[in-house]
Amino acid sequence: MNWQQASNNYKNYLKLERGLSDNTISSYALDIYKLKNYIEDNRITVTPITISKTEIKDFIYSSAKQLNARSQSRLISGLKGFFNYLVFENLRETNPLDTIDSPKIGRKIPDTLSEVEINKLIDAIDLSHPQGERNRAIIELLYSCGLRVSELINLKISDLFFEEGFINVTGKGDKQRFVPIVDDTKKYINIYKDQIRIHTKINPKDQDILFLNRRGNQLTRAMIFTIVKNLAVKINLNKSISPHTFRHSFATHLLENGADLRAIQLMLGHESITTTEIYTHLDRSHLTQVINNFHPRK
Repeated sequence: MNWQQASNNYKNYLKLERGLSDNTISSYALDIYKLKNYIEDNRITVTPITISKTEIKDFIYSSAKQLNARSQSRLISGLKGFFNYLVFENLRETNPLDTIDSPKIGRKIPDTLSEVEINKLIDAIDLSHPQGERNRAIIELLYSCGLRVSELINLKISDLFFEEGFINVTGKGDKQRFVPIVDDTKKYINIYKDQIRIHTKINPKDQDILFLNRRGNQLTRAMIFTIVKNLAVKINLNKSISPHTFRHSFATHLLENGADLRAIQLMLGHESITTTEIYTHLDRSHLTQVINNFHPRK
């Protein structure tokens, strides 16, 4: 079995058996592609079945010169998954990365925006522009529901259950969850949907997609990033932000205002609560306030 065959089989496994998203699968495939290129560039004659720990270690050492600790750790994790798959399929007896440890990395604290900064970004949207109402609805939805950018661009009109106060979100691995939506965000979505979107000539395949570009096609991830970056420049925001920053802000602000960590986990669609726990990086004054308000010996 050559590298291309093994990579294709692994991608099919990740999609059909694991139900992972196309973006995640592409990321794993890139790890295999990097290893394949290293082997070919160095004229090493090995296949996914015959490669040993020595060649893997040499590749990782070579990659470490160009990758930070976090990226290196992700590369090792990705390749471990690939070789575990080959062992699972009885194509190999052992995983050559079993004894290779990832570099120690600190837990990255996500960047967040204050409520004032979020309001400034929304206020900077030009509502006289044809896409203004759409962009306001997008930013409001990112912040009020904590969506991933892929969840936002794939949101359908049929996913809106406004009378019940929820939207149906399709997350990683096509897993669905119902997320509460506040009245203001419903209002802005309805303005876009009922007053702007109806005047767009819509591509038949995107009839049910909520957010469209001016040609009537589904928005891309890159377009959402561009909208956010342009707004940040417009208000001279001294932070590097992305659509995901609104998700971090959503979780952080809920936690700071007393929301239950388990409830936040469900709304974000995290499989493990340990992922959600990263948002416990709270302002020390807030922690002091919690003690003063709730501890029996305050």
